[in-house]
Amino acid sequence: MNITFCCAETKSEPWLVGLRAALPAAQVDLWQPGAPPADHAVVWAPPQQFFDEQPQLKGVFNIGAGVDALLKLRLPPQAVVVRLDDAGMSVQMAEYVCHAVIRHFREFDAYEAAMRAGQWSYRKPRRRADFAVGVMGLGVLGERVARALQMFEFPVNGWSRSAKSIDGVRSFCGAEQFNDFLAATQVLVNLLPLTPETRDIMNRETLSQLQPGGYVINVARGAHLVDEDLIALIDSGHLSGATLDVFRTEPLPSDHPFWQHPQITLTPHTSARTLREESIAQIAGKILALEQGYCVAGIVDPVRGY
Repeated sequence: MNITFCCAETKSEPWLVGLRAALPAAQVDLWQPGAPPADHAVVWAPPQQFFDEQPQLKGVFNIGAGVDALLKLRLPPQAVVVRLDDAGMSVQMAEYVCHAVIRHFREFDAYEAAMRAGQWSYRKPRRRADFAVGVMGLGVLGERVARALQMFEFPVNGWSRSAKSIDGVRSFCGAEQFNDFLAATQVLVNLLPLTPETRDIMNRETLSQLQPGGYVINVARGAHLVDEDLIALIDSGHLSGATLDVFRTEPLPSDHPFWQHPQITLTPHTSARTLREESIAQIAGKILALEQGYCVAGIVDPVRGY
């Protein structure tokens, strides 16, 4: 069995060493143009040339949860695309979102600014019941985030394409319940996959339906959000701010207005990083399962886009 590794912006040697250790019977090599054919590929942001030269691939394993960029390429028709289910990312995502929600709810940004200005002052505590958090996307990461938020006793809403049932989460599904979900939400957390249907889903019309003083946390993809609409709604006072970890162009251009906006908190796409050891173990297990004819979790439906 031959496995090829093609991951842009990733140090290849630790992955190659790990994959070889996890799959000692396999030949694992770094892809170069003109490389011999492989059975499976481990990839992140590969070029089209890679797939043009590897039309025989049976499995394509993406070292991340998002596959939107991969699905834009022409892939071998018989190859199954497999994404990571978790591999340590869900707990990181839960940490990030809970931190962002709590920082906003407790107004720690205002306290920090006051202390830096030499001001010792208190703010009136907010009612937790008034801060319903709405999680868009209830996959592996979204469900973990929703459950983590419950531990802090926030009311939690969830919206997904199809019906989901999570204890303690008020669930909404489908286009017919989307507006009701938004109207019931004070803090909106986006964990949707990026598809043609979800692109620009956070725009002036949808974000205007959040409760007054609403807050936006985007940890999915930058193309979910219409940047200028978010800024306009914050400046108008309808939204109180946002925490953004993903952007339409990354790194974020130096002249983008997000950098200087006082009510927008930025992080450099770091909410949930791929953990190498956990990812290698999961990928190796799935490769062996596919080779033995078993079904595996995380197979992407190219029609749905996730």
